[in-house]
Amino acid sequence: MLVSATEMLKAAVAGKYAVGQFNINNLEWTKSILQTAQENNSPVILGVSEGAGKYMTGFKTVSAMVSAMTEDLGITVPVALHLDHGTYDGAYKCIDAGFSSIMFDGSHYPIDENIEKTRELVGVCHSKGISIEAEVGAIGGEEDGVVGGGEVADPDECKMIADLGIDFLAAGIGNIHGKYPENWQGLNFDVLAQIKEKIGDLPLVLHGGTGIPADMIKRAISLGVAKINVNTECQLYFQEATRKYIEEGKDLVGKGFDPRKLLAPGCEAIKTIVKEKMELFGSIGKA
Repeated sequence: MLVSATEMLKAAVAGKYAVGQFNINNLEWTKSILQTAQENNSPVILGVSEGAGKYMTGFKTVSAMVSAMTEDLGITVPVALHLDHGTYDGAYKCIDAGFSSIMFDGSHYPIDENIEKTRELVGVCHSKGISIEAEVGAIGGEEDGVVGGGEVADPDECKMIADLGIDFLAAGIGNIHGKYPENWQGLNFDVLAQIKEKIGDLPLVLHGGTGIPADMIKRAISLGVAKINVNTECQLYFQEATRKYIEEGKDLVGKGFDPRKLLAPGCEAIKTIVKEKMELFGSIGKA
């Protein structure tokens, strides 16, 4: 059964660890992440971008697949199904489709409009027991065509959004989606500390978790980050393992072309990186 992310993230703030949001793209991705969470007794958040939702033929398909899969695999750890970087319209679609958590990304709107739309969605989500994440200060890099320049959020704006009753807040602190460039300046911990001071125990979210050094991740967690999003790293691990399988000619041996065999190394690779991240975030054994 899917749950909202509110309780698991409150527990993470109190316990000084973070829960990973791992983005899903298909059945294999979902299965690998759920099995790893169960094997390691870790709560988990499955992230779905609007582009991935479209690719999987729609949010209703995704919701039905994830709900059925948690049941058929006998998953007992807390699982939240979360819309990642949702538009205003996308948020309503996911609420209707049975998602248990929503991110409304109003960071590209003027702050007044971001506040107005976020306030409205908080009311709708909470009336249905759904958790809601909001964003201030665009996250750098590109995700599904949404480009942000590694901006740093204004702590006062963070407070304004936090006061609307959201369940967790994504604040830009110089983090970037995708691969980090050579000249990346690192996370801005001064701003993170200022935001934390203003919003108290509200869980913070770190987007663009791929490629941030482990010591920075640990420091961010110590400053109230309770949810860390990982997507690119799973994709890279999957791609490398699949490439190796084909380059070694294993798809040409016996029934090596069967998609269940062809995709198996990539699925195992996803499990490897997800477990590594859960260890780093400190969520293992916390379900």
